[in-house]
Amino acid sequence: MSELILHHYDISPYAEKIRAILGYKRLAWRSVHIPIVMPKPDLTALTGGYRLTPVLQVGADIYCDTKVIARRLERERPEPSLHPRGTAALERAVSLWGEGIFLPLVTLGLASGVFPQEFIEDRKKMIPAGFDVEQARVLVPSRLDHIRANLDLLERQLSDERPFVLGDACSLADFSVYHPLWAMRRNLASGAFFEPLAHVRAWLDRIAAFGHGTPEETSSADAIRSARESGPTTGSVEDPADPSGRRVGDRVRIFPEAYGRDPVVGELVFADAHEIALRRHDERVGEVVVHFPKEGMVILPAP
Repeated sequence: MSELILHHYDISPYAEKIRAILGYKRLAWRSVHIPIVMPKPDLTALTGGYRLTPVLQVGADIYCDTKVIARRLERERPEPSLHPRGTAALERAVSLWGEGIFLPLVTLGLASGVFPQEFIEDRKKMIPAGFDVEQARVLVPSRLDHIRANLDLLERQLSDERPFVLGDACSLADFSVYHPLWAMRRNLASGAFFEPLAHVRAWLDRIAAFGHGTPEETSSADAIRSARESGPTTGSVEDPADPSGRRVGDRVRIFPEAYGRDPVVGELVFADAHEIALRRHDERVGEVVVHFPKEGMVILPAP
């Protein structure tokens, strides 16, 4: 089985989503702790510029964004599945709803002074229009209403004693809803929200009980060495139904649509309806293939 390397930091909610999936699938993996703020020279050498957390590395194949990371882990160990009973479309809808709690949670963090100044200055650079801490404080009542409404819906959803969000079986929807609430529960300023929500608290404990699999600490230097010595395994696959007519060999650039818009440039090597992968070369890591979801990304021809 391929060696899995996760580039992450402890307090990242999105990293916790993937750590929990690794636990659910009982996978062994190597842990590389990356800086919370830029620069992240070893990470960006692997990704070509993408800076968001987490990133999964399998040899010289680099997976950016939790959507393609979850997809890769499902291929690595199909059982237990993240998509029981063909619920992938419903999982995606629930995931979008659950992850909608994340940005209000960030607003609360900014307003309450949870984040250090270097973190705030770094994140300002990630958002095209920036953000205003004073404005965040003004928005706190509205964000609290947003979070409370969503938690009430989740409590009602779980009130029939179902063990997981969609019923008897755990799915990707559980992990997508779990990770912002994991962060919220750890914060003294917002943790009190959960006191009256017995079903939500029991469900959070149930997901947490999966653990994180079997991590082993390693260095970013070892991760770079692994990429350089492995070479990518992704084969050339063209998407014949690509509505933009992209073809294997085209040079393209990709960046997240919402924030962290650092472009990655490379040669298209793989594409289907959900994923696109670029081959690129770096002096330190050699040839790598960097994978992205199509959803949530801007994909343009490279000059």
